[in-house]
Amino acid sequence: MKIQDVIAPELVPDLIDAKAVGIDIGSRAAKAVLLNKGEIFTAIIPSGISSQESAKEVLEELFEKSGLSLDDIDYIVGTGYGRISLSFEKTPNEVVTEISCHAMGAHYLNSNTRTIIDIGGQDSKAIKVDPESGKVLEFIMNDKCAAGTGRFLEKVANLLDIRLEELGDVAVKATTASLISSQCVVFAESEVISLKAKGEKRENIAAGIHIATARRIRNLLNRIGMEPTIIFSGGVSNNIGMKLALEEVLGVKIGETKLDTTFGGALGAAIYAHKYALSGHVAVSSQTVLQAVN
Repeated sequence: MKIQDVIAPELVPDLIDAKAVGIDIGSRAAKAVLLNKGEIFTAIIPSGISSQESAKEVLEELFEKSGLSLDDIDYIVGTGYGRISLSFEKTPNEVVTEISCHAMGAHYLNSNTRTIIDIGGQDSKAIKVDPESGKVLEFIMNDKCAAGTGRFLEKVANLLDIRLEELGDVAVKATTASLISSQCVVFAESEVISLKAKGEKRENIAAGIHIATARRIRNLLNRIGMEPTIIFSGGVSNNIGMKLALEEVLGVKIGETKLDTTFGGALGAAIYAHKYALSGHVAVSSQTVLQAVN
């Protein structure tokens, strides 16, 4: 697809030169974005045990779509859960935190972005973004409990005997959202089991879980402040039930983008790679990058 079809119009001129790749290795999926002189290509595969192998496979899919090879690429930036394990000997490469990459990706998709809700498989984040630069102003993570993450939603889907991909669609069919009061994933699972045993409709249970998850996200946002435009990114962003639950609980509409925000982190990584390629940025150690969010 053409870059101008998905990128905020005023930022399109920034992305017309280098051949740059961003790779986002998440706990459930590996995503990659290639920027190539006015075009954008995307690829996604399930994450494997080896981050490097997942990166290799998602790059192969990307190159098959674009007709390019690794030798053609000017710069690669890795991000996400498995970023530290990535290495490309012949191609200049760097690692950047997923928080910075999601911020930059959302900024280029919607330049009015000021707040990001990022729900992945292992954690959830609330991120404040500078709308002028796409840099991170402040962020907070929920990484000590599975509640409010894709992993929790997957467990609930299993309890309700439905596929994870169906959970959101099931939730929007609810007549009344079941009350899920526990903030702990273990107790919340017990509530789901109890509601199911009482004959509660699975649609209502699914809706209740989404509302409970949205409330956890609201608690994160309350700690850093929430300012529209709000962009929903990460692996859970395609869940329509979660999107509607967030809008109900937060009382605001989620901002629109023209690219699936599952690729938000990979896009941000590709944009950093593009910037590094044009500036002649020399790669530094992974440890140094990890110490500098921006």
